[in-house]
Amino acid sequence: MSPLQDRHPSTIADWDDARRRARLRDTSPWHEWKTLRRTRSVAVRVLVLLVAVLIGYAQYLTHDVKPEQERLAQTDPAILPVGPPADPKDWDTVVVDMVGLGVLDASATAGALPALRRMGVVWAIRYDNEGIDTKVIADLIIRAAELSGLRNIVLVGHSMGGVIALEVAKHIHLDSDRRVVGVILDCTPVDLNAVRPESRGRGEDMVRWMGWLPGARESRLLRIAVETYARRDRFVSDGGNGLPPGIRVAELRDVLRDVLREKIFSRNAASNGLIEAQFTAIVAGGAAGDLRALAEPKDEKPRPAIVFIRPRDPDRDRVVDVEYSHRVLIDVSGGVDGTLSVVLARNTGHANPMQRPVEYNTVIEQQILPFIQRYQQQVRAPATSAAPR
Repeated sequence: MSPLQDRHPSTIADWDDARRRARLRDTSPWHEWKTLRRTRSVAVRVLVLLVAVLIGYAQYLTHDVKPEQERLAQTDPAILPVGPPADPKDWDTVVVDMVGLGVLDASATAGALPALRRMGVVWAIRYDNEGIDTKVIADLIIRAAELSGLRNIVLVGHSMGGVIALEVAKHIHLDSDRRVVGVILDCTPVDLNAVRPESRGRGEDMVRWMGWLPGARESRLLRIAVETYARRDRFVSDGGNGLPPGIRVAELRDVLRDVLREKIFSRNAASNGLIEAQFTAIVAGGAAGDLRALAEPKDEKPRPAIVFIRPRDPDRDRVVDVEYSHRVLIDVSGGVDGTLSVVLARNTGHANPMQRPVEYNTVIEQQILPFIQRYQQQVRAPATSAAPR
């Protein structure tokens, strides 16, 4: 006879919840505790949860933050050559291109603007991925210009890159013997008020997270979350256009793929720390002060030209209120005796020369080049008159 045959089969009538609870108490890890049993059991659970969180945090620091810290510690700002001048007479001038928020290297952008070579030799700035020090960038440009025998400098800044270009121009203008011929600003926000509210909110959120979350400046996991959230309009439906409300999984998958390709695995992607430094430069709002410093001659060096490129239709720029920047630039650098030229480009958006190279090269050739060349002649004239016969 099987040992199981002498057991009475269990039925619904055998159920006793009180007996079940008693059995659970007798077999629990803390069944021998006679006092403060509930309090002590809660404390143990909290302790276990805390240990799990600490283990997860240690893994986050070890595998996400630390490798990125080691990589970023080895980065430095650099000057990258893009092309020689179109005319040999312009070998005395260098045009230095700087990109905007979220981009590390200006080489591709400068390469899309061959018209810049009509002013001189073209260089591009690759930022330090740990952050931005405009004095370091200015000194780098000054040393490279001295070694190359280039006396005159034109700085180009796209979007936030214009804020950096103005501060770099101030350092060169006040603290060196190089001459800043001009600063070309492409849809540049002169202060935080020039940034449209939605873009301003994203930047403020990132800076806030950088302040309270350890490792946020290096974390790739946080970068994925921030970049995905910034693109939420592509995969979150509010119920409009006949679509049901909720998350569209296929579109979310596409967004994650784009974020990983463009912002995580791309060698040209700016780090969290660099983006924080770029946005902080806008928040600091020093562009107006830099423009005032450039509005005064220094050591017989004339004032540089200031050029502002913006879409003719201001609504095409969804990041910067270009009309606000336009008004500030007129107040600071415009007027009868000013040095400002404003270029209204057709069919362009926010600082997008790589998407609209034909439009950008056209306005450079037809409107910016003649204006900058007048200032080139102005700085060349003293050297020509002082040359021995």
